[in-house]
Amino acid sequence: MAKDKTIFTCNDCGGTSSKWAGKCPHCGAWNSMVESTLVPTGESKNRLSQTTYSGLTPTTALVALSDIEAADFDRTPTGLDELDRVLGGGMVEGGVVLIGGDPGIGKSTLLLQALDSLQRAGLKTLYVTGEESGAQVALRAKRLGINNSRVQVMAEIGLEKILSVLNHEQPNIAVIDSIQTMYSDQLTSAPGSVAQVRECAAHLTRMAKATGIGVVLVGHVTKEGALAGPRVLEHMVDTVLYFEGDTHSNFRLIRAIKNRFGAVNEIGVFAMTEKGLKGVSNPSAIFLSTHPEPVPGSCVMVTLEGTRPLLVEIQALVDGGGNSPRRLSVGLDRDRLAMLLAVLHRHAGVACADQDVFVNAVGGVRISEPAADLAVLLSITSSLRGKPLPKGFIAFGEVGLAGEVRPAPRGQERLKEAAKLGFSVAVVPKANMPKGAAKKEFEGLTIHGVERVEEAINLVRGLG
Repeated sequence: MAKDKTIFTCNDCGGTSSKWAGKCPHCGAWNSMVESTLVPTGESKNRLSQTTYSGLTPTTALVALSDIEAADFDRTPTGLDELDRVLGGGMVEGGVVLIGGDPGIGKSTLLLQALDSLQRAGLKTLYVTGEESGAQVALRAKRLGINNSRVQVMAEIGLEKILSVLNHEQPNIAVIDSIQTMYSDQLTSAPGSVAQVRECAAHLTRMAKATGIGVVLVGHVTKEGALAGPRVLEHMVDTVLYFEGDTHSNFRLIRAIKNRFGAVNEIGVFAMTEKGLKGVSNPSAIFLSTHPEPVPGSCVMVTLEGTRPLLVEIQALVDGGGNSPRRLSVGLDRDRLAMLLAVLHRHAGVACADQDVFVNAVGGVRISEPAADLAVLLSITSSLRGKPLPKGFIAFGEVGLAGEVRPAPRGQERLKEAAKLGFSVAVVPKANMPKGAAKKEFEGLTIHGVERVEEAINLVRGLG
């Protein structure tokens, strides 16, 4: 009779070892190896080894790449425009989506609304809940005003039972809420362990590819905001979405960080209401101030999230700091803020070494692109001098260590968004200046091109 086999799995990379080690032999992480037991089934091999280490798609004959006909994927709209935008147009047949976010952010609410919309469009849907009872799901549906929905609900955490129901019912779309609560009888480890999460995700992904069922996996996140479980989980699926937002605010952002069928870093914006999540068609209004008159330390910039230009207000506060001045940024890279302050001092002669500097991107949005550099510097200068920037002012551009202002990608689209929303003055990199006939598209918007940081600072002084 075969004996149970003990293996050790890395929490960080998902690599396995037959012996425990303080340092993972695959990724080098310390104290990340977790013990789990494989229970043999059949004569020799267990299901884990057959599933996890074999391909997720059936083996086919060798074909030259030039002989394969490229075909676009048919998409099924979810009925929620902002979610469809992030997915690249809708769900793909056999596609696997992993969505993560903080507890209470609205993941289950969003997916229940999407399933109800799909069901009303004539598709067969299934909602598998491992964290709530059917009555709790029905109570949420009642709050959302969809209590007469015909979405099929199953409260189950056993992987084998779930796979049996999926094979029998063959729904078009299935939601698994959440992957950390599922467990397989083939393993003795507890639900949520590295081995269980990987095993369950591998089975569900293989089933989706074989049957064409679209699967959405809900994932927990760690204290740092990353998806819990092995990183191999993100590699298995086709799309990874993150649900972001402050629980004290009504607005939520859903961001794609991986998408095999669409654009990466695309975002959708939702507002949480009494009847669930509603898409926001003009998200720029969320991130702009409601000041009746310009105030010191405020500068509006245009950032790009996927294919969507967004206007975001950057606020800066410069105050006396004493012996140990602080640099704090919310929604922006703190290390980049320190670099920009050094550039501002060296090339524009504006010193903040003895001042506390606080910078914030309004509305809870996170800006990772360097095109925010120029707006950050202008808002800091405005706060330091106590003088507001001109009314209807906007700026964007990357700033280098040598003090140069570098062009931002797709600058024309950024300027079009600013002109559409009624902005009248723009300071942008000289390389992003519209030329020839393109100038006619920005009537009412005066555009100034700059090449250096000091040139931008002096230009803003003249405008004020």
